[in-house]
Amino acid sequence: MQGYKVIFQPGDLEVEVQPGGTIMEALDKAGINADFPCGGRGKCGKCRVKILTGAGEPTAVEQDILEAQELAEGIRLACSTTISNDLTVQLPSYIQHNILITSGEKTFQVEPHLKKIAVEIEKPSLDAYSSDWSRLKGSLVGHGYDGADLKAQVALLRRLPEAVRRAGHRLTAIMHDNEITGIEEQDTTGIMLGMAFDIGTTTIVGYLLDLYTGRELGVVSMLNPQTRFGADVISRITFANQEEDGLAKLHAAVLEAINKLIGEAAGKAGVNKNDIYGITIAANTTMHHLFLGVSPRYIAVSPYVSVVSEPLVASAVDLQLEINRAGKIFVLPNIAGFVGADTTAVLLGTELDRSQDVKLVIDIGTNGEIVLVSRERMVACSAAAGPAFEGAQISSGMRGAAGAIDHVYFRDRLDYTVIGGGKPLGICGSALLDTVAGLLELGIINKRGKLLPFEQITNTNAQAYQDRLLQHEGEPAFLLADAGKTAHGRPVMVTQNDIRELQLAKGAMAAGVRVLMETCGVTRGDVKEVLLAGAFGNYLTPHSACVIGLIPLELESKIKMVGNAAGTGSKLALLSAGEYRRAAEIAESAEFVELGSYPGFNSIFAECTYFQQLR
Repeated sequence: MQGYKVIFQPGDLEVEVQPGGTIMEALDKAGINADFPCGGRGKCGKCRVKILTGAGEPTAVEQDILEAQELAEGIRLACSTTISNDLTVQLPSYIQHNILITSGEKTFQVEPHLKKIAVEIEKPSLDAYSSDWSRLKGSLVGHGYDGADLKAQVALLRRLPEAVRRAGHRLTAIMHDNEITGIEEQDTTGIMLGMAFDIGTTTIVGYLLDLYTGRELGVVSMLNPQTRFGADVISRITFANQEEDGLAKLHAAVLEAINKLIGEAAGKAGVNKNDIYGITIAANTTMHHLFLGVSPRYIAVSPYVSVVSEPLVASAVDLQLEINRAGKIFVLPNIAGFVGADTTAVLLGTELDRSQDVKLVIDIGTNGEIVLVSRERMVACSAAAGPAFEGAQISSGMRGAAGAIDHVYFRDRLDYTVIGGGKPLGICGSALLDTVAGLLELGIINKRGKLLPFEQITNTNAQAYQDRLLQHEGEPAFLLADAGKTAHGRPVMVTQNDIRELQLAKGAMAAGVRVLMETCGVTRGDVKEVLLAGAFGNYLTPHSACVIGLIPLELESKIKMVGNAAGTGSKLALLSAGEYRRAAEIAESAEFVELGSYPGFNSIFAECTYFQQLR
């Protein structure tokens, strides 16, 4: 389906949105942290934007909330305006502020890890015959450096004599701490870019940023090519351990992907890859190790120890990344074997380490990470949820891609939406949650997760769905789309086994939440906010998650989606050396709870697999 361009000003940030999408969705896709106090329901009127070109007729909601003068000036509500043509949108100053220098309510100072300093080196003579290296160091003394402490790699010294003379003794020195990592001829201080990466098990996302201003120049993403070696971290650890050159293949795959995204981001922004000097990496512990080419073997073996957890700084040349040869790679620190640098980045991006209230952050996935924070403690765990949330091992399951049913609605009749429009191919995790939640509310599923025969269902509202209850391969199932309404001519359904898979996944997550609350001695009533991070957490329906017990029902009103918070944290760590240092403090202070060894965990998990009885 042909999409439409939405360009956000200032900044010329461009995204493509499918017809019928909203500006709110475009903001989310662009990674712009706009505020929607009413949840995007068109009630608060606080998501005003100005449409510079392409504005259509205002909606009824906009006519009710906005003044006539505002409407005439092209002011619209981001949550209400659907996109039916190309748009240019001017963001309010407070949203633009959030893009460049804020994360949530936190303002930070852009503080690049690297510096570029233009210098003029004294020319040698018979009377002043000090070495080229000595004179280069001397030229930096007036810029706050002690020449005696400066260092460089041999590769730089090999280039120095010809470069300094070819440039007429005018160079730019690229500095990281007290190391001269590179030299460039003439004054090149005008541009210095970087990329922040979130390497997930399933996807990789990269953000191209101006290291001087913090301006985001582009966002690129792709499926993690390591999926061909295994869908989850355990299968990849197994591949690395057992296959010939398994680790080398996994390492090469992720580096190839990163280099491809670097090239794509530079091409889209019209810049040179050589202008990229810094990269940050946020990843779960296994992906972190595979990126570095370090064996993850012992992460999967009790006591689940990583090779390294501290923050690392590596050279671009050592990791064969196609950026400026003087560039540095800043790898965020891990917390534990199954709570990685991506969780550190989430905590950094959401500032939960500084919370004065009790808050939960949950990143739902195959290996779900959960952190409970309070004024006194920050406690984390990893829940082995399995692949149900990713659509794997589900009869009609698929990733959240084009053709997937992503949301299901039980209204007067069953309705659903399909990613990309058109006929469905299957369901992704968010639709599975919606379906099971709806069946629970209708009494079609009992608390044990059993699909009931129609004669045992007492809720009269369930009658509208009687013809969707069927048998599939000898087990009960609920039909979402019959064969005539799908793209492949096969029915899309949720089976009894699918429900069991979901129970195991949600049971693991719910048990993790409960264990952390017990560890910290807090109750559900003490929790002030629940932050859902990651792709799945951003697209699920909070009500559905609470109905099935993934998140305690009492906390539904306290849920807030924070999108790709790991990406946000990675960006912060790239733009500010101070934030990168704070990431190390976060990882060091976080306590880790191993669920498998927690007293009574098996009983807690079994209890959490049940659905709560709904009225």
